[in-house]
Formats: sequence, structure tokens, C-alpha cells
Amino acid sequence: MARRRDATCKRCRRAGEKLFLKGTKCTTTACPLEKRPHVPREHSRRRRKMSNYGLQLMEKQKVKRMYGIMEKQFRRYFENAEKSKGVTGEMLLQILERRLDNVIYHSLFAASRPEARQLVKHGHILVNAKKVDLPSYQIKKGDIVKVKEKDNITKKVKEAQKRLEEQNIPAWLEVDTNKLEIRIKRLPQKEDIQVPIQEQLIVELYSK
Repeated sequence: MARRRDATCKRCRRAGEKLFLKGTKCTTTACPLEKRPHVPREHSRRRRKMSNYGLQLMEKQKVKRMYGIMEKQFRRYFENAEKSKGVTGEMLLQILERRLDNVIYHSLFAASRPEARQLVKHGHILVNAKKVDLPSYQIKKGDIVKVKEKDNITKKVKEAQKRLEEQNIPAWLEVDTNKLEIRIKRLPQKEDIQVPIQEQLIVELYSK
């Protein structure tokens, strides 16, 4: 399986905005983007005017980094979105938001998507009472997602909730913090996404 080996905070600096890949660190003055908002590259403080292609590519890279997805998988998501009924860009965002690791992150059971992905991969998550260890698993309306009750995992999840208590849980999720359980009330929409995404730029890029 392919893995990203670049520094996590550099991904936010390349995108030019916070992607919240390091949990609570992203909300403090310790965030490198606060101190060095320029692209991590020599002479990067003097940005040249970006071409249309450059803007499209940059938006795609931003979304890939935010959700922790490699190119092959991202392309497959786009192809599935094209085949779906609805606007391609919005369907792509819905597919990304429906990932199991993303649901765990939005429910504040993990401080970041990488941390949520680790919870899923290690088999600590149940979907409709069955263990699911695939971070890309697509949840559906009515699904019940639950964290396994283990002392060390429960403690870790509670600590994440405490650190993130000021953040809002999306309206499409219903979270029971005592039972560590999530009910999928409806499928996510574009307006539910907290980080602004120009999905049309990605559609234009892949449509060439």
C-alpha cells in the first residue's frame, strides 16, 4: 500500500490553508502555517500568477491531502461520481465524506483523519455490530457506527473529545458520546463540509 512520506504540515502550507491534519495543533499558534504561510519552496514568497490548470491541480491536491487519499483511489472516486445520478462534483464530495475514517473524525472520536484511520485499521470500529477495518468503507443512511468498548481505546477517544469539545459535529451525524455511537441521519451535502472546496475545478481538470 502506498504511503505519504512528506511532512504533514507541509501539505497545509502547499494548499495555502489549514487542512486540520494534526488535530488540535492546527488550532494553536504552534501551527507552522501561522508562522510560515508561504509555500515550502525556495523563493516561494514571490508567487507568480497561477494558470487555470495550476489552480485546478492545486485544488485536487488539496482535497487529496485533506482526506489522505492517493491519486489512483481519488481517480476511482471521480469515475464513480461521474456514473452517479446528480452533479459530478457534489457526488465526489459526498463519496469522500462518506468514508468511515471521515465519519469517525467528524464525530470527534479522533483528533484528526489520520488518527481516525488508525482506529479503523486496528479493528476498533463496528458498523451495524460488525467489525470494519477498511477506512474507505462507504457508510449509508441509517448505519450505526460504534467504537469497541476497550479501556485503552475508550480513554483515547474521550481525550480526543475533550480536546475538540469546541468543534461542531455535522448535522448529518447523531453522536452519543456516552455510548461512543454514531447514527447516520442522512447522507452528507456540500454545505456540511467545513473546509471550502471548489469541486468544479477538479471536474474541469479530469474532464480535459
